[in-house]
Amino acid sequence: MRVVLAGGGTAGHIEPALALGDALRRLVPGVGVTCLGTERGLETTLVPARGYDLQLVPAVPLPRALTPQLLTVPGRLAGAINAAAGVMDKVQADILVGFGGYVATPAYLAARRRGLPIVVHEANARPGLANRLGARLTDHVFTGHTQSAMAKAEYIGIPLRRQIVELDRLSMGDKARSWFGLRTDLPTLLVFGGSQGARSLNQAALAAGPTLRRAGVQVLHVLGPKNTLEEEPPPGDPQYVVLPYVDRMDLAYAAADFALCRSGALTCAELTAVGLPAAYVPLPHGNGEQQLNATPIVQGGGGLMIDDSDLSPDWIIQNVLPILRDPERVATMSEAAASMGRRDADVALARKVLEIAGGRS
Repeated sequence: MRVVLAGGGTAGHIEPALALGDALRRLVPGVGVTCLGTERGLETTLVPARGYDLQLVPAVPLPRALTPQLLTVPGRLAGAINAAAGVMDKVQADILVGFGGYVATPAYLAARRRGLPIVVHEANARPGLANRLGARLTDHVFTGHTQSAMAKAEYIGIPLRRQIVELDRLSMGDKARSWFGLRTDLPTLLVFGGSQGARSLNQAALAAGPTLRRAGVQVLHVLGPKNTLEEEPPPGDPQYVVLPYVDRMDLAYAAADFALCRSGALTCAELTAVGLPAAYVPLPHGNGEQQLNATPIVQGGGGLMIDDSDLSPDWIIQNVLPILRDPERVATMSEAAASMGRRDADVALARKVLEIAGGRS
């Protein structure tokens, strides 16, 4: 059994693909898993670190408007399709599973050319261009959002790392806070902006920091690897811990009582899986999918939502601080968030893939 996974660019595409790969390996020891990616995506780091074979194909961004660049797409796309087909031939692929991103378009078309079964997984409520194309080439379409705009798609959730879905936040809380140098007896706000960070969140949280600390709240702030601080928060108690990157997000979630974050599909799925309430600040760019991702969570009582343009230190102080100082409200919101989470999507999708490919679990 040999599976090719196509999902690159951002962690939101790559992590679900790797979680599926892990589930396939548990169900069918010896299964062959190859990941397609491009040299510009995070997959060049994340995929080898998880022990998977990575094969690169040329990136072919599709312009969203009629520009001269559009004329170069057919030739570059043909080259990428040939490269993807070559990988499928080399590994003798039995099935392709695509998760979107630059690499997915040539992968879908190459699989169609080779007559391979195609599975599409769309994490967001509003699908991207690549997965809209892929969905036209197969009947096997699965979504990570209950209100997906994709017709004839089956909701299955987003495959997540076992490290996340097996997390018991309550039992790990004290250990996790100690790991980050935080006190075990104070309410904790986690601030993060996804794999690359978010400047608007960073600025608002840092400016609100002194007031939060005076109110007895400690902060774990993940800036993002490309973001820097002009001035470090002054030392003191409660703590304001600033880190450029965290590779143990399970511990960050366990350390926190509440989060301030973007609302990418993966973030929403992880926070609901572990039952961590949040104030979601949708990315103001793109096609509006981040707002749609968080809407059911907010409507269900598991979080707040604020437009990026409206986020300010005062908003954090007036809306997030009262929650952190009310343990009963934190507990209620945690339960609401957890009620919308799904922890078994990796295995569920793996079984679907094996069934479609004719394998056995």
